[in-house]
Amino acid sequence: MSETDDGRYLVVRNDEEQYSIWRADRELPAGWHAEGASGTRQECLDHIGRVWTDMRPLSLRRRLAEADA
Repeated sequence: MSETDDGRYLVVRNDEEQYSIWRADRELPAGWHAEGASGTRQECLDHIGRVWTDMRPLSLRRRLAEADA
């Protein structure tokens, strides 16, 4: 993949609320779902940078919340 990649991408998220980008013209891998945002590679990465503020997997966040309760 080059820095001048002008393909379209989707922002995808898995059940652990981890984000990634995926080429829009390819089938999503198992366990990943389109999050709703799409655009250039950089636009998608910028979106992820804004919305993915806690990189811990959801299951870990839940365990820690239960331990605090």
